[in-house]
Amino acid sequence: MTATRVLVLNSGSSSVKYQLLDMSDSGRLAVGLVERIGEQTSRLKHTPVATGGESREWTGPIADHDAALKAVAEELAKDGLGLDSPELAAIGHRVVHGGQSFTRPTVVDDAVLAEIERLIPVAPLHNPANLTGIRTAQALRPDLPQVAVFDTAFHTTMPEAAARYAIDVETADAHRIRRYGFHGTSHAYVSRATAKLLGKTPEEVNVIVLHLGNGASASAVRGGRCVDTSMGLTPLEGLVMGTRSGDLDPAVIFHLARVGEMSIDEIDTLLNKKSGLIGLCGDNDMREIRRRIDEGDAQAKLAFEIYIHRLRKYIGAYYAVLGRVDAVAFTAGVGENAAEVRAAAVADLESLGLAVDGGLNAVRGDEPRLISPPDARVAVAVVPTDEELEIAAQTYALVGRH
Repeated sequence: MTATRVLVLNSGSSSVKYQLLDMSDSGRLAVGLVERIGEQTSRLKHTPVATGGESREWTGPIADHDAALKAVAEELAKDGLGLDSPELAAIGHRVVHGGQSFTRPTVVDDAVLAEIERLIPVAPLHNPANLTGIRTAQALRPDLPQVAVFDTAFHTTMPEAAARYAIDVETADAHRIRRYGFHGTSHAYVSRATAKLLGKTPEEVNVIVLHLGNGASASAVRGGRCVDTSMGLTPLEGLVMGTRSGDLDPAVIFHLARVGEMSIDEIDTLLNKKSGLIGLCGDNDMREIRRRIDEGDAQAKLAFEIYIHRLRKYIGAYYAVLGRVDAVAFTAGVGENAAEVRAAAVADLESLGLAVDGGLNAVRGDEPRLISPPDARVAVAVVPTDEELEIAAQTYALVGRH
């Protein structure tokens, strides 16, 4: 029996998202989420997609990630999809930060674990949880290949001119300060899917990918390779996001420390959790912001305008970086669902070949689709992202070669 299944794990500090896929047809067999790990009210929701069964959900104490993964294994076993199945080829793990060390998916061994741990200072919120998920999965199936797929890997093709910050080189190198970028699995998947939508290979097209969710990032992809991206050393830089400020004059931090007498931790919390849309208008849900705008709320309107202004700046900047743009692709929660954001982002950019068709833009759907007029010089697309499928595909390709 050929092993064609891949379990994808995305381990957060108090949650585990998972999907089991069969790579013979890229079909989903099961999906689920464990959240509030470590609390008395932990919650597990499991959906057996393969059998078309109803979702199962229960609430109760789940002490740690080890207990969470054991609970996941039990739910999968109920559907005949247990972790002991000979059809399971590998477990693929999302790892947020791979630094410069990891440019592609990697089979995990002790050296890989040590390097991921060494990178914790540049990803203190994410890498520890990712490590916990890997180690727990290793304990459950020590005989099975564990593959780390890194959010930063797709962006390692950036030239030094894009990746370097203009600070003292020795200081930057000593502390590993450079642009790494994030959402890489999404940008990789969407850029390739956009090329396919245009009937071309990734090597033939230049694409600006706009991953717009609560976290948001843009990338410039030339011939299938990332040449620039908006997030930097951390996911804080770039676009206006749900709770993150995005681009900011660095001296604002000095000002808040000296004049505002705020601590580093307080400033960190302000910029990462109390800024962006929620800082501007008190809401980080684009649907709620649009509802408030429709009711005449001036603060919500200003927040939306700031969000769009930053987005348009990046579209223009990456147009200049690429020189020739074949498509602009919107993805993730806001990008896929907020027609008003897409329309506003390219409004009055006809001189750049960008426009959306109002009717096409209003249509909702789960498949990649063009929303630009048929004669548009630059295609504008909505491409639903699929990071789990991307992780599974990279994992399976690696295990097949390994």
